[in-house]
Amino acid sequence: MRIPRIYHPEPLTDFSELSLSEDAANHVGRVLRMQPGQLLQLFDGSNQVFAATITQVDKKSVRVKLAAGEISDNESPLNLHLGQVMSRGEKMEFTIQKSIELGVNTITPLLSERCGVKLDGERLSKKLQQWQKIAVAACEQCGRNRVPEIREVMSLEQWCAEQDDSLKLNLHPRASHSINTLPLPVTDVRLLIGPEGGLSADEIAMTTGYGFTDILLGPRVLRTETTALTAITALQVRFGDLG
Repeated sequence: MRIPRIYHPEPLTDFSELSLSEDAANHVGRVLRMQPGQLLQLFDGSNQVFAATITQVDKKSVRVKLAAGEISDNESPLNLHLGQVMSRGEKMEFTIQKSIELGVNTITPLLSERCGVKLDGERLSKKLQQWQKIAVAACEQCGRNRVPEIREVMSLEQWCAEQDDSLKLNLHPRASHSINTLPLPVTDVRLLIGPEGGLSADEIAMTTGYGFTDILLGPRVLRTETTALTAITALQVRFGDLG
């Protein structure tokens, strides 16, 4: 049986004893029905993993005893920041989950002219919390020991205007460049994925003004969630750790 991996939101210390977070305790105690003496693996986002033994289980809490932490670096050498115009329903959750499995470091949900998602106030706050939980669960599943950040929602232009040294890419079905024609080496990428209806002509012009390069994935028009994962995979094959 595979040893369950559990994220702990506070720094872990060698040979300490602690209670799991409420969400983790519910998963370990009620879902997995684990008992004292069984093993877990804990990580806190510091790129360390800690072997842990369950010492106590009750209705609302689980306590564990940690061994010494060990560095376990499963991060890609490619620093990839995904700007994803929000998609409807479970599509956004799917994109977040799978892009993290593929090695994305940061995700910023975006608003654009053709964005079909309308969230504000408390609903938006709850959605961001839900997305961050999805990010944690994806790391627990795939073996990453750093949890990517799900940033606050911002406008497309705000995100494009942020200054950094990344290679800035925008997927466009009529672009003349492909990922395979991009020059090596590349260590930082800012990848823009538009909404289900695509970016408007004015938005595409705006991205060009902020230094984004239009790139083409292939001859077929892909759905927004397919586009994100295909582009991330292609970038990881060329510049990252997929081969």
